[in-house]
Amino acid sequence: MLTRIDHIGIACFDLDRTVEFYRATYGFEVFHTEVNEEQGVREAMLKINETSDGGASYLQLLEPTREDSAVGKWLAKNGEGVHHIAFGTADVTADSEAIRDKGVRVLYDQPRTGSMGSQITFLHPKDCHGVLTELVTSAPTGANDH
Repeated sequence: MLTRIDHIGIACFDLDRTVEFYRATYGFEVFHTEVNEEQGVREAMLKINETSDGGASYLQLLEPTREDSAVGKWLAKNGEGVHHIAFGTADVTADSEAIRDKGVRVLYDQPRTGSMGSQITFLHPKDCHGVLTELVTSAPTGANDH
């Protein structure tokens, strides 16, 4: 089942300015950046620490690349702040099915490709006490260069 907090997603209007805040204030450095056209975001992953299961925990800073993206709509409604929490799992497909069997809506029928080549799905926030929740299976170590 779920093994760690993979990341906390933070929506922001200006990715570069937000990255600089986390670097200058907390000393966090960018581990990975990418643009996810499907999700309409530009992102930076800031590694916080390694974890006992071989993964890591990150802050994921998200800037929308278009207003009609999920993050763009969320920012327009809520402003900057915590967008979602993501839990790491060895098998996103099996765990999302087990959670679906408990009555929680899973937003994707099949996992999609997420940051750094991971496999992801989301759980409906109304079924998770108001928290948009992501499940993440990291890509195999070395499978994705940053």
